[in-house]
Amino acid sequence: MQNRTIYGLISFSIISLILAVFGLEFFTSIWSFPGNFEIFKNFPSENLPLGLVPFMVIALIGTGVFITFRLGFPQVRYVWHGIRVTSGKYDNPKDKGDLSHFKALSTAISATVGIGNIAGVATAIYYGGPGALFWMWISAFFGTALKFAESTLAVEYRSYNSNGETAGGPMYTIEKGLGKNWKWLAIAFASFAIICSFATGNAIQSFTVSDQIYHEFSQILGTQHFLTLKYAVFQGFSVSILQIINGIVLAFLVGIVIIGGIKRIGDVSGFLAPFMGIIYTATGLLILLYNYETLLPSFGIIIDYAFNPPAQIAGTIGGLFLVFMNSMLWGIKRGLYSNESGQGSAAVAHSTAKTEFAVREGVVALLEPFIDTIIICTITGLVIISTGAWQHTQFYLNHFDPNFSGEIMNSSILTSYAFKIGLAWLFPYGDKIVTLSVLLFAVSTAISWSFYGDRATDYLFGEKAIIYYKYVFILFVFLGAISQLEIVWDFGDAALGFMTLPNLLAIILLSGKLKKMTKDYFSIKHLTYKEQLLQNNGDKNV
Repeated sequence: MQNRTIYGLISFSIISLILAVFGLEFFTSIWSFPGNFEIFKNFPSENLPLGLVPFMVIALIGTGVFITFRLGFPQVRYVWHGIRVTSGKYDNPKDKGDLSHFKALSTAISATVGIGNIAGVATAIYYGGPGALFWMWISAFFGTALKFAESTLAVEYRSYNSNGETAGGPMYTIEKGLGKNWKWLAIAFASFAIICSFATGNAIQSFTVSDQIYHEFSQILGTQHFLTLKYAVFQGFSVSILQIINGIVLAFLVGIVIIGGIKRIGDVSGFLAPFMGIIYTATGLLILLYNYETLLPSFGIIIDYAFNPPAQIAGTIGGLFLVFMNSMLWGIKRGLYSNESGQGSAAVAHSTAKTEFAVREGVVALLEPFIDTIIICTITGLVIISTGAWQHTQFYLNHFDPNFSGEIMNSSILTSYAFKIGLAWLFPYGDKIVTLSVLLFAVSTAISWSFYGDRATDYLFGEKAIIYYKYVFILFVFLGAISQLEIVWDFGDAALGFMTLPNLLAIILLSGKLKKMTKDYFSIKHLTYKEQLLQNNGDKNV
């Protein structure tokens, strides 16, 4: 533990030094590497600049494809078994772990189903157009195999702390599965997981809630009211009293839950995750049912703009490729942010499951991307496209109508607008559904992400450091509420990318072990807990 602490401090010192010398751009460049270098930028030619394809996209999709074929399409073959396990049929209260399969899934879904499903989809369409939604589907399909892999390995290589609580995740998978020579990679993952918990799982959530609430109040009070008037703090940064209040309230709400530990987090997320999902999904489906005539054309737009931008959009062959790349990048980036496949974060939650078999929790985990992206993100995207709200984006302005006079909207504000239009036939307050969903999604996501950072902190610095981590986490809830959109998202994307690479490498190197575990698990007959009890009673009677 002492060595981990020393290496952890060194790791954070190096990250801080790079940030001070080169700025945030050094870390955000992970999503543009190697295209950010002139030597690769136009390779092999300006008309077909393949060098612009980010390595992160290749790594994520490539690893997902590799695991999909190596394990024989687990995202198709094991879905039904995953549903049965999640329902509790195999739950044995005597199994080691902290949470039931359902609560472990709920905790992970609370982190994955969140702002990415509302603001993330809108941002992807804002920059990448409707075609970005297709690439979110692709990231989800192959990401499902990654989710199965990382969660299975997290249970297999988990540890237990002095209180008997589980300690799992990619940092333990790397160190125990690959050996001590790879400890540096485990430390790198844990370091960026902590940073990512402050940004992706925290500041982005509180920013979106605060921004949504500010938007609602400014419509009623105007922007010159003492609550909504923004005061310049320094150049490029201003804040309102309302945003400060938002930050304080959100920090308090998150704080009272996360101080209670994983069992309280599991209880809260076990309630919030299904509740918030049902409200948002049902409302979105209601809009799509009312606008059913626009559904097929909307799907057509998504597929068309994913592969074949109209000539007036792309222009030359090189321009077409750039539009295609932009759509793919934003779709995959926001798809990863939303479903967290391959990132390794959800594996921390799944490692807490009460289970005898690691693969059993893996099949539960593969349900996440399906619920998160294939269902909820798709509903959000279709509502934005079918209502015509997508025209109020930078993509539409740049590539369709430079003279478009409508308001340009991004993030949850765009989704709110789409829901308001979509529910206008029923009542004029459809945007308030999004406001409520943003609040529930963001709080539950922040609560679950605090546990991810908690486990990474425990791995690096020990149990005594966890309480200090939680205080800093609560501080970032407040800071996110008063921050700026681009800064928060860039910070989160950068940390997300850097914590993903070690996890992907571990999955690839342990794929042989994973294949054997999967084969062994499905080669035996699986009895439900009730069947086991009946069998045991029968054996005793004999």
